[in-house]
Amino acid sequence: MAAEASRLLAHWRYSPSIMKTADAHLPSKIEQRDPRTLSILWADGLESLIDVRALRLACGCANCIDEWSGEALLAPENVPADVAPIGLEPVGRYAIQINWSDGHNTGIYPFERLRKLSEDGRLDPILPRIV
Repeated sequence: MAAEASRLLAHWRYSPSIMKTADAHLPSKIEQRDPRTLSILWADGLESLIDVRALRLACGCANCIDEWSGEALLAPENVPADVAPIGLEPVGRYAIQINWSDGHNTGIYPFERLRKLSEDGRLDPILPRIV
């Protein structure tokens, strides 16, 4: 499954010929670096290395976040440790939609949000708690 996701993701990229300078925070390439890491190369040259489980937990769809209160509905313990993207589709020129191995596929990840979450360190690997 990870090999198929890697194949699907490795071929998704924006055409540099249609990218404007105002689009510096658009990805020029998205690929699965390894089973746990998604790599986004941004048009301005920055590379974000994103833990795929952290990305799944950051889903902002109505199934994962209450639309009225903004409270998280998705409990981290309900997301498998080995969750992985199995497909990725562009949503216009502003986002991606990811199909996940746990069956979730309703989340849309706007590039602006991905960049901010990545820069804030919120998509770094989530280490297990030692109690």
